[in-house]
Amino acid sequence: MQVAAPQLAAQLQRGLRSLYTLHGDEPLLIQEAADTIRSSARLQGFTERTVHTVAGAHFDWSEVLASGGSMSLFADKLLIEVRVPSGKPGKEGSQVLQQLAEAARDSDTTLTMVLLPRLDMATQKAAWFSALESFGVTVKVDSVERQALPAWIAQRLQQQGQRVLAGEAGQRTLQFFADRVEGNLLAAHQEIQKLGLLYPAGELSLEQIENAVLNVARYTPFKLAEAVLGGQVLRVQRMLDGLQAEGEAAVLVHWALAEDIRILHRINVAMDAGRPLPMALRENRVWGAKEKLVERALPLIRLTQLNRWLQDAHTVDGIVKGIKHPDWPADPWDALQRLAMRVAKVCALR
Repeated sequence: MQVAAPQLAAQLQRGLRSLYTLHGDEPLLIQEAADTIRSSARLQGFTERTVHTVAGAHFDWSEVLASGGSMSLFADKLLIEVRVPSGKPGKEGSQVLQQLAEAARDSDTTLTMVLLPRLDMATQKAAWFSALESFGVTVKVDSVERQALPAWIAQRLQQQGQRVLAGEAGQRTLQFFADRVEGNLLAAHQEIQKLGLLYPAGELSLEQIENAVLNVARYTPFKLAEAVLGGQVLRVQRMLDGLQAEGEAAVLVHWALAEDIRILHRINVAMDAGRPLPMALRENRVWGAKEKLVERALPLIRLTQLNRWLQDAHTVDGIVKGIKHPDWPADPWDALQRLAMRVAKVCALR
């Protein structure tokens, strides 16, 4: 059984199941979902708890199997947590997880919770994950994407009795807040809690938020590449500045940008050869948020531009590795900015 994270509380109200699997790459939201399950379990008598963190190839999985019979004299219901930070339980772990899943069918005294990172599609088709999904509740915890972040902030503020101004002024305030915390949801949560301590319930002004909220944004080269495809010129500049300040490797930033240019070029060539767009996207392993960005960008870009961008990417590849070019900036980050902006400005056209 699959449920989305926002529907978890409603599912728990309908009845606590004996097996829950949480997977996602946002630690704050995983922690909150797990806390929701723990709280519901405590109310139903699961007062004993054991935690197993799978670390390294020599983890003793027999301890996990044995923990079901290790309840103390003071508890008759047990919560077993199995954390697999790598998302790869290995051969022995796969067998144990399948055993735990099957055992959960008939158990009313043991509740098992498995915590995993974000899983790719191949892993989600593995026998051990299919068993967890078949015999229990699987909760996919999605990250909060940048476009949804202002609404997420507003909702969290509302939960503590605070709100921004109505209308356009309030939206500008939320956008400012989102710019400060993008890519760092745990820090965003902490900044929201700080506002609850600093100011009383009610309306918050932009000035109050500017004075209180630290710049804790965290960017990745791959999110930068998405912003470029989305034509978000100002955000691209902000992200480049942030990545440079954080000490990110210019080589990795270039790879993310160049890979998207290569993908656009391959898809464009495939479509010119008569390939349907959905097939070309699948062949180039483009899906999810990037699929929508590519679909939107392709009609804006000519093949001649893509050929020129490929040459530009080749030039910048040399610059980030120390090879100067007479027509390009010598500084790797200045060259990356020129490349990113050339693409982003075209993708920003309507």
